[in-house]
Parts: sequence; structure tokens; C-alpha cells
Amino acid sequence: MFLNNSTQIERRIESLEKHLKQENPVLLRVVQSFRELDRVAYRMGLLDRSESFATRVPWWPLISILGTFSAGKSTFINSFLDQKLQRTGNQAVDDKFTVICYSKEEQSRTLPGLALDADPRFPFYQISREIEEVVTGEGRRIDAYLQLKTCPTEKLRGKILIDSPGFDADAQRTSTLKITDHIMDLSDLVLVLFDARHPEPGAMKDTLEHLVANTINRHDSNKFLFILNQVDCTVSEDNLEDVVAAWQRAMSQAGLMAGHFFQIYNKQAAHPIADDEVRTRYENKLAEDMNEILGRINRVEIDRAYRIIGSLEDITKMIQDEVVPILTEMISQWRKGVLILDGIWILLLGGLIAGATLGTGHSLGIDWFINMVNAPDTMQQTAAAGIALTTLGIVGYLHVLMRKLSAWNVTRNLTKKIQRSDILDAVRKGFKRNIRLSRSLLSSKPSGWGSWAQNRIFKVQKDTNIFVQDLNDQFTNPSGKEGVNNPKVLLDIS
Repeated sequence: MFLNNSTQIERRIESLEKHLKQENPVLLRVVQSFRELDRVAYRMGLLDRSESFATRVPWWPLISILGTFSAGKSTFINSFLDQKLQRTGNQAVDDKFTVICYSKEEQSRTLPGLALDADPRFPFYQISREIEEVVTGEGRRIDAYLQLKTCPTEKLRGKILIDSPGFDADAQRTSTLKITDHIMDLSDLVLVLFDARHPEPGAMKDTLEHLVANTINRHDSNKFLFILNQVDCTVSEDNLEDVVAAWQRAMSQAGLMAGHFFQIYNKQAAHPIADDEVRTRYENKLAEDMNEILGRINRVEIDRAYRIIGSLEDITKMIQDEVVPILTEMISQWRKGVLILDGIWILLLGGLIAGATLGTGHSLGIDWFINMVNAPDTMQQTAAAGIALTTLGIVGYLHVLMRKLSAWNVTRNLTKKIQRSDILDAVRKGFKRNIRLSRSLLSSKPSGWGSWAQNRIFKVQKDTNIFVQDLNDQFTNPSGKEGVNNPKVLLDIS
């Protein structure tokens, strides 16, 4: 199984390299840097040989649509695709995450969640394992959470769209939020829709806290667009400014001080606006905001390329600034724990021997054992050897037991101390490598972390800057010289 998984990873990377060789040579070199980081991680035990950092990065642009169940997400998606793909309605009509991708077939198809969970080309590959870790038994119900839809529209060529279920009470389940966080991390653009027909945002407190407050400290917070949908409902009272202000206050209370709402509605589904001046004002605002939203959608190919390169730097920082210090501290605590526990049982055993010696006046059979070793009788010598081996076995067993006990003590609260799942996974695997019996108890540095690994980390960090400059040359032309920049379509996953 190990060989099969390892071979599969290698084939996936080779296929990716073949594709990028034609589409974008800069990203092809980025893959080589991912391989360098893989080598470091393999030696440190942070990755299994059947894993690669390159496969953790979606190599196609990803756009996710999040929001409340009545926010008009499906209507927005259908309008963007020019297809009646998603069911619409005033109540929650779909309780699954729907991944929508391009297909050459004229007929749209709906495939089960297994199609996503078992296919490494999609962003939900093996998500069932993560769900199972959060809620036991839910990982087997992957079809209840995910589905894949195909759509024959050129607007999706080279992109993937994700429609989330509405955030009603049922959607606040831990496993659903786990998937939500997953796609927020992977997406190049996140559209968060709210329903302007419910002007009191206090009812959406949980949604605001999860979708808004969680973006505050993100380095990529600019990829989140907050959209107030169906604003045509404010026409009768002409209080759009008041409604927007109420939502902005709610965002401020959730911690996002720079909250800005795009204001849109669907002209085909909107109520007629009798007042020409009001209609013109609403339509102008709609056109302005939709142009900006669509512009961001059309730029995700470029954003994805920079984000992939940025992920290289993120991984080097994760290893160097997060994983290595954590492992170093854990190894130190583990060594101290083993030495203390070994010392305790040795002292106890020594105390028993000393007590027995004082109580009996004999050295607890030590003289007898020496006599057996020196005896001319071969059977007595064999028995002595057996006793010696048994004693060594007991001592070895107790030492191994102390190592395990100390390791358990060090790792028992790890999930509370480390919030990021990728760091937690790397630390667990790396720590396991460092407590192997073949590794000396005196070693203080994490296994595989030395000048060789540090030089490769430094090289990847240096190359990252070069990749960004080369990518800039594809999309910009600061010098103004002819033939300098050469924009390309990044990826076509069809």
C-alpha cells in the first residue's frame, strides 16, 4: 500500500509538471521547490513518503460562495453562469457543499460526495478523514455533506466554484464548520452573501462571528468580499443607507473595523421600481459593484499563481518558525520525563534490593548468581545467562514503557495547544520520528534538522522572491518595453 501511495503521489506531481511546462514555466519551477521542501519534511518525519506539499495546494483557481440560507447564493451563481444549475427559494433548498466545475458535456451532471473525497484533483480530497477526527462516524457520511456538479459554460473553464449550504441552525454543526474553514483556507476568492431583506443583523450573530471575525487576523483577508444581496427590498422605504449602516455596525461588533458591503440584487427577480430617479440610483450602484465583483472573479487565475508561490514561503515559515521550535521543546520535555521516570523505577528497584540485603544479610542472590556463572556445570551457566537476559529484557521493557508514558504526557494536550491542523499533523509525525528507539535519548535537535535542511529552506525562500519577480514579468511591464510581459492563461483543468 505504501508503494502504491508513493507511486500515485509521484505520478500526480509528474502530471502536474507536464501540464505546467506548457501553461506556465514559472509555476513549473515552483513545483521543484515543493519537492525540495518535501525532502526536508521526509527526513524530519513531518510527511509520509506518500504525501507531498505540492498536493496540498489547489493548482486551479477556487471561488467559494458562503452566507445565510436566504442570501440568494444560488440565484447569484445561476446568474453568473447563465445556467439554472442551483435550486432557488426563500427557504434552505440545499444542505450540501456543491463543487461546480466545467464540463464539455451539454448536460449538467450531479455526482456524489465520494467523487470529491476520493479524487486528489479536487479541494476536498480525503476531507472525510478530517471530518471523522472532529465527529466520529460522520466521515462515512461524506455524501451528506458534499456533491459535485458539472456545467457546460466557458465562464467555469479553468475555475472551480463552491456553493455552501445556508448557515441555519443545522448548519452550525462542527463538521460543517470544519468544511467551511477548509474551503476558506483554500479559496482564492470568498464571496460572503447576506440577505438585505432581514435588516436586523443581530439574528445572524453566529454567522457573522464565524465568517467575519475569523478573517480579521488572516494575511489573505483581502480575498473576502462581503455582499449585501437583494437590496431592492429597500426601495419601498428608500432606506438602503440605513440597512447598509446596520450591517456595517454588526461587522464592526464582530471585530472587522474596515467592513465594506457590496450592494447588489437580481434585476430579473427584483420588484419594479416606479421612481425613475430611485431606479437609476439603484441600477448604477448595482452596475458599479457587480463590475468590481466580476473583475475580482476574472482575476483569480492571476491571484492563484501568486498564492501558490506565497504558499512556499508559508511552508518554510511553518517548518522553521513553528514546527522546529515546538518539536525542540517537546523533545526536551520528553527527555526529562524519561530520565525522571527511569530514575524513579531504578531507585525503587535499588531500594528493594538494598532492603532485602539488609533484612536477610545476603546480597539478594548476587553471590549465588556469580557462583552459577563461574560454575563448571554448563546447565548452571545457561541458567545464569537466561536470568541475565530476562533481567535485561525487563529493564528494557520498563525503559520503553517510560518512553511511551513520557510521550503520552507530552502530547496529551497537543490539540488544545496547536490550532492549525497542518502544524498539528506535522508535529505529531515529527515527534513520533524523534522518540524512536533507534534515536539516542541524548539528541536535543529534531531529527533531520541540521545545516542540510536549513540550507534548503533558505534556498526555497530565496527562490520564492525570484518566482514573484518572474511572475510580475508575465503580468506587468514597468519598463514599458515591447515584448517584456507575456500574460498567459494559468491553468485549464478540462
